Amino acid sequence: MTHRPSLGVCYYPEHWPEERWAEDARQMAELGLRWVRVGEFAWNRVEPREGDYDFVWLHRAIDGLRAQGLAVVLGTPTATPPRWLVDKHPDMIPVGRDGQPRTFGSRRHYSHSHAGYRAECRRITEKFASEFGGKVQAWQTDNEYGCHDTVRSYGPHDLTAFRLWLSERYETIEALNDRWGNIFWSMTYDRFEQIALPNQTVTEANPAHWQDYYRFASDQVVSFNREQVDIIRAYSDAPISHNYMGRVLEFDHFSVGADLEIATWDSYPLGFLEDRIPATPEHKVAHARQGDPDFQALHHDLYRAVGSMSGKGARWWVMEQQPGPVNWAPVNPAPLPGMVRAWTWEAVAHGAEVVSYFRWRQLPFAQEQMHAGLLRPDGKPSAVWDEVAQVARELAEMDVATETADVAIVFDYQSCWAWEAQPQGEINGDAFSHFDVVMRYYRALRKLGLSFDILPPSTTDFGARRLVIIPALYAWTESLRGAVDAFGGHVWLGPRTGAKTEDFALSDALWPGVTRSHVETFRDTRPLLRGGAFECWMDHVETEHDVEEFTRDGAPAWVRDGKVHICCGLPDEALMTRWMTKICAKAEVETEALPASIRRRDLGGRRVYVNYGAQTVDLHGEPIAPAEVRLVHQPEMNADNAPPTL
Repeated sequence: MTHRPSLGVCYYPEHWPEERWAEDARQMAELGLRWVRVGEFAWNRVEPREGDYDFVWLHRAIDGLRAQGLAVVLGTPTATPPRWLVDKHPDMIPVGRDGQPRTFGSRRHYSHSHAGYRAECRRITEKFASEFGGKVQAWQTDNEYGCHDTVRSYGPHDLTAFRLWLSERYETIEALNDRWGNIFWSMTYDRFEQIALPNQTVTEANPAHWQDYYRFASDQVVSFNREQVDIIRAYSDAPISHNYMGRVLEFDHFSVGADLEIATWDSYPLGFLEDRIPATPEHKVAHARQGDPDFQALHHDLYRAVGSMSGKGARWWVMEQQPGPVNWAPVNPAPLPGMVRAWTWEAVAHGAEVVSYFRWRQLPFAQEQMHAGLLRPDGKPSAVWDEVAQVARELAEMDVATETADVAIVFDYQSCWAWEAQPQGEINGDAFSHFDVVMRYYRALRKLGLSFDILPPSTTDFGARRLVIIPALYAWTESLRGAVDAFGGHVWLGPRTGAKTEDFALSDALWPGVTRSHVETFRDTRPLLRGGAFECWMDHVETEHDVEEFTRDGAPAWVRDGKVHICCGLPDEALMTRWMTKICAKAEVETEALPASIRRRDLGGRRVYVNYGAQTVDLHGEPIAPAEVRLVHQPEMNADNAPPTL
């Protein structure tokens, strides 16, 4: 699939005097921007009182943008219901895990289960779609599902909806009791109406209860999104998107993506480094102005996969790219000069159609007044202006073709929920997490210069790939197990993979011929292997298959059944590097030992290198500076001359 990448920006005309709008649109076009997102927070501006609509100003704003040749993404405004709507439906407010209702005064103050609010969302979505269906070039539903811990609500409407969801899933209460194992602790129910939400039990609730609640909460997001999509499609042929966030795991993005043409996400490398990446203080200091080298890349690949779920091509964008200091992280440094351009190139190298910056102009009031934009509050260009202009020129004549990678990693949202429900161990003080285990494998392989595809657990065919990594998958799906059996390449099963059934019971075996005798989690004592150790987790197994490596105590550490490899623990960094190098060699996957701060991405005959470090390092005999992007045509890799620098 070939496309020409372009740039965009997020714009809020309602925040600025109308006499400024034409100048804003002119500057956007001159800067080289192509796309502008508007409208996603404007509910009260277009409907200040119930049924009293004012779309005239938004028509004028969109007309002004289009007059400059700009394409418009229009967001439905359902992430910011106005005060009058909360007064009408006071019980639409979500309830936290502590049982306390939240309040009006910010955003995302609604429960996905509230029938009255969902009806209001259908109404305002239809008004937007009927007004602008033939005028805009793309749509966005809502904004950042899950942000601010807003997928899971624990109020009366959620309880009613959860009981209905359970009755539809299990049909009889006897089936639920049997599959949850409710004979334990006398937890048996006589009818669905007796079941409560799992957040207020005396001690831990049944993990099967939690897992089903997590599934239910995810399904509520999927159906909420689908209602808006169905309405928009009745009025518009333009593609529909949603902007996901970094490390928001509480709903199944693949299921939401199946109803959309485009997956987008909001990339804030410096904010995420401080806010949601488990890392040492030394790592955060070393990357304070560049961001983590792998966190954004993982999400680029993840959302490319989400963007492919509709079956209409792997379409994905960055809808919000950090352009400077943000307002919401514990620490908010400015990006290293050149880093915004480097982040943009990284996204393009992963196949992004559009990279859109948040926001056009820094706001001088309210919660995000400390969040930088492409313009300062006084309307003058910010420090990143020239970088954006440069990358716009670089992309203007560049066609990009993405291709299937040799290596894929399976990512599973249900496994995220399962290990949240029953982590059974901690990694450096953080609970055992599917996301963190995936991140460990991704980082280790990326340090070896590899490009990746992310696959959902619904995958039925691994295609012509050479190596597929399946880490910490809580339960096999029939489709994924069939894909493994039919695959001609190598498959690596990370720790805990296949440890449970769908109903959260222990499975009989991790893999045919690999039976787990017991599990061990540990803090200081680690089963040592040559050149490394297991951290946090170990599956002690009995097996009839070949053992590639043992621990020093003689326990199987790496079991091999033909081309299927079972890893019995969580490798530390040194062991992960050694084993991933070894399995890539077995799978005949080319690797490149990169300097510690350098990352590489292959892109349709091109190779993009980025220096994420704060120091200049040597790359192929030539220095590469911090934030430098180097573009190489792959046939030149064996040439004596140094790769060209953009």
